[in-house]
Amino acid sequence: MAPYESESAGRRKATRYVVPVAVVGVAAATIGLVPALADSGNPDLPKISAQQLIEKIAKSDVQQMSGTVKISTDLGLPSLGGMAGGFTPGAGGSSDGKAGSSADPQSKLMELATGTHTLRIAADGPDRHKLSVLDDAAEYSVIHNGDEVWAYDSASNEAYHAKDAAAAGDRAAKHRKGETPKGVPATPKELADEVLKASGKTTSISVEGTSQVAGRDAYKLLVKPKQAGSTVGGITISVDAKTGVPLKFTLTPAGGGKAVVDAGFTKVDFSKPAASTFDFTPPKGTKVTEGDDLKARDKSHAPKDLPKDLPKDLPKGMPKELRDAQGGGMNDLKVIGEGWTSIAELKLPGGQGLPTGGSSSGDVPPEAQKFMDALGDHVTGKFGSGTVFSTRLVNALITDDGKVYAGAVTKDALVKAANAAQ
Repeated sequence: MAPYESESAGRRKATRYVVPVAVVGVAAATIGLVPALADSGNPDLPKISAQQLIEKIAKSDVQQMSGTVKISTDLGLPSLGGMAGGFTPGAGGSSDGKAGSSADPQSKLMELATGTHTLRIAADGPDRHKLSVLDDAAEYSVIHNGDEVWAYDSASNEAYHAKDAAAAGDRAAKHRKGETPKGVPATPKELADEVLKASGKTTSISVEGTSQVAGRDAYKLLVKPKQAGSTVGGITISVDAKTGVPLKFTLTPAGGGKAVVDAGFTKVDFSKPAASTFDFTPPKGTKVTEGDDLKARDKSHAPKDLPKDLPKDLPKGMPKELRDAQGGGMNDLKVIGEGWTSIAELKLPGGQGLPTGGSSSGDVPPEAQKFMDALGDHVTGKFGSGTVFSTRLVNALITDDGKVYAGAVTKDALVKAANAAQ
């Protein structure tokens, strides 16, 4: 067996078992990309209610801006190092030995899940955007200009290119017409009413003073759970008093300590960026990977052991392979509870829990086992026994009989849910 075949097979086996990595990675990436930063000063601004501030955010129609964002994420995860890319679809290589691109945005996503990063952003309307992640000696950029999307990694001198003319045209047309999806509130007041209505049972929303972010006066909107059992202590959003643009986002854990996510603008400018900001030509000698080539490769190597009994109403855009595949896989997804303490319940393939390093299966790579051991906490209850994988925000209980309970809730809440499901 060729070396790349062994490595790829190990990665596929690890992916089946490292469920917490997927759960934590998605949550971290989703939360971590919200802009924000440390504030200073308490400007004297006119009084405003939570509903009025939500309306102000909804009315904001800033089309042009640029600035620098500092983002710090601390989920309490051990360092992923080069392992992160191994659990990202399309990253690291395939069973045919063809490597992916280090510039593929998908393979870069997990890097923002931990540590502190500096980003430079720019926007000019719905079809011109640029985001750059700045390192000490390198820069990674994603540029969207009309129907062209480029990503460039200066460290490896690799670029990723994709074209989506139809989608870009649809976005621009809908933006010009001011269309909104059916059922979505059409006015700021409607949006504010819906947010406040939804927050009634489980969420408290209030205005908690003022601050300064990137030299601009801002109101502080505090969103926090009313329910006990959530790992989220609260979310503070600093909203620009003039434009209504959120400038700062801080998520603090219920257990105290430093913020899980603290991201925001250190500099911001609402004037039109130079058109040249969105121009990109690959430097001489750059290895360019076309997005269509990666999609074709990933499709040809899609797993064949996915469930045949997945729900018919899978999200739009879900690969057709998931609908047509045969065999066992994760299924029977249920949601227990509501609001901040909702818990996702599902089953692992084969109805078995996670193997340990001493299991007879012997197919858990050492780096995956090390990661699981660092996060795992053995628990027992009416449900039997299992392992809780913990971060400062998202926790997951994997029982020995192959069930998974995951959410932004405490370990006790997961055990209670597993007991109640018996």
